[in-house]
Amino acid sequence: MRNETKQKFNAYVARVAELNGVTSGDVAETFTVTPSVEQKLVEKVLLSSKFLQWINVVRDPLMEGELVGLEVASAIASTTDTNSKERETKDISKMTGRKYKCEQVNFDTHIPWAKLDQWAKHPDFQQKLANLTQKTIALNLIMMGLNGTTRSETSDLSANPKLQDVKKGWLQQLRDDMPAHVMNGASTENKIKVGKGQAKTKGYENIDALVLDAVNTLIDEVYADDTELMVICGREILNDKYFNMINTDLKPTEDLASQVIISQKQIGGLKAIRVPFFPKNAMLITRLDNLSLYIQEGSMRRFIANNPKRNRVEDFLSQNIDFKVEEYGCAALIENIVFEDVE
Repeated sequence: MRNETKQKFNAYVARVAELNGVTSGDVAETFTVTPSVEQKLVEKVLLSSKFLQWINVVRDPLMEGELVGLEVASAIASTTDTNSKERETKDISKMTGRKYKCEQVNFDTHIPWAKLDQWAKHPDFQQKLANLTQKTIALNLIMMGLNGTTRSETSDLSANPKLQDVKKGWLQQLRDDMPAHVMNGASTENKIKVGKGQAKTKGYENIDALVLDAVNTLIDEVYADDTELMVICGREILNDKYFNMINTDLKPTEDLASQVIISQKQIGGLKAIRVPFFPKNAMLITRLDNLSLYIQEGSMRRFIANNPKRNRVEDFLSQNIDFKVEEYGCAALIENIVFEDVE
């Protein structure tokens, strides 16, 4: 690391220490991020991804608690003959009785000295460091939420490149807890066939017919007419020509991996969005606020160190989080979709 780079890095560490009310030396040891700084860091992570801005994010000081549930219009209007009985209220809070449990997830990163030397000439050196960390965390949250299947004591990135073993995500919860809301072609060779002539053989003529059937048969009636229902899918389901970038002000050199792409047309009467890291040949029908990210307030820990033994700067950051589907009745997962014409 060049002397100029070291000076800027030390200034960065000093700033982190100042914001958290600790000394620069304390930053080289594990410290608890102060509530105000933690809140700002979380907000910046969320702002780096449209998808994370649209889902339901719950910050709670408790590690465990009851799910907040969805806001659903319920029947509360009534009449009462008060000469014979009292008026009675109706509970509109609709707590589900299901629980969340925030557990530690590590977001540990490093940057080689050579890269820092390149950045040192820029006046926004500190901002570049912060932005890279925030965007990486945002992408990892999306990847875990969509691909997580289990939680291992020690995760294995080589065996689980999509973070399948860090924390159980939304889709796996549906598979495990509510298989009746999962359509995977189990009765048709583990395939859901879509194409011309497929309707004659337990398949679907087009993707619209598939989505309509899923809404009618898998989504609970109270949610079936909800105008906030959306189709979430990956790039394999619909061609690029059906989508527009919602972020039209992005620079050509910026990484678009974290951005949501929205369909120009509806699928089965529902708006469709394409989200990074969504499983191939699958779709999720739900409201975006039905997908929750729970964050335990006060759980963020951090440790920043310059490691000459590896010629790099290391940033160890952790926070307790959980992913939850608030209402299973407002979700339908469709998997193993195969496009194949038979006519």
